[in-house]
Amino acid sequence: MNFGKVAVLLGGKSAEREVSLKSGSMVLAALRKKGVDAHPFDPKERDLQDLLRERFARVFIALHGRFGEDGTVQGVLEWLGIPYTGSGVLASALAMDKLRTKRLWAAEGLPTASYEVLAQETDLKAAAKRLGTPLFVKPASEGSSVGMTKVKRAADLEEAYALAVNYDPVVIAEKFIDGPELTVGILGEQALPIIRIETPREFYDYEAKYISNDTRYLIPCGLAPAREKQLQALALRAFRALGCRGWGRVDLMLDKRSRPFLLEVNTSPGMTDHSLVPMGARAVGISYEDLCLKVLELARVG
Repeated sequence: MNFGKVAVLLGGKSAEREVSLKSGSMVLAALRKKGVDAHPFDPKERDLQDLLRERFARVFIALHGRFGEDGTVQGVLEWLGIPYTGSGVLASALAMDKLRTKRLWAAEGLPTASYEVLAQETDLKAAAKRLGTPLFVKPASEGSSVGMTKVKRAADLEEAYALAVNYDPVVIAEKFIDGPELTVGILGEQALPIIRIETPREFYDYEAKYISNDTRYLIPCGLAPAREKQLQALALRAFRALGCRGWGRVDLMLDKRSRPFLLEVNTSPGMTDHSLVPMGARAVGISYEDLCLKVLELARVG
């Protein structure tokens, strides 16, 4: 397929800039290896109008976090009429906002952990009592576990809130699910094999995702095949409920009774050497380079 001149959007100005630079560099190398006329494009340093001026025919979004994964760049690309990878404007914005994601899933009857919205006037001790401890405190609209804390004692909730609110004025406290963490890559209409994540750290935080070498990724995930298919179907439902398209990743956890609880959807997942969608693709025989090509093939506007 002749893609024409392709821009790989990388870097950006979110808290995940460094990860995006690494993801984008690897995507760029993979596309070039496949003969695609691909070029790096950092929207922090360049005007997006240059995409038109320089006659780019298609965009691979390798941005993470705000101003890349939240519908803002998608909106500009819609306006410019340039096909781009991943979900559209509304789905990207919804998926980036964990609070509205949870509300929408609840309306659709999909399982997600109990939560409360925290504000300065919130009685934090009362919130901790209602949810129980430990619990997680997180900014509503950040990725890669940025600003997230596992709170073991109600007395530590105030400090966790203070950290999270630095990243987003909307902060949520979420009930702790005591069980395995799973992730499901989505490619087109296909749910990739489930990956079970194990880390010796308190939780799967930024360091466990991108730096540490002692995080374990289990494929097969250890579930019975029938159960894995059920959870893959649940992940697809969660993905589609937000209107997502193209590719992405759905994160969930199982409790002690093996009941699933959806966590979030990533509409522009990491593409580094530690990243999960490439692992899932590799498990079904899709190389990193072919994965990048497939994602690029799914680029569209409208």
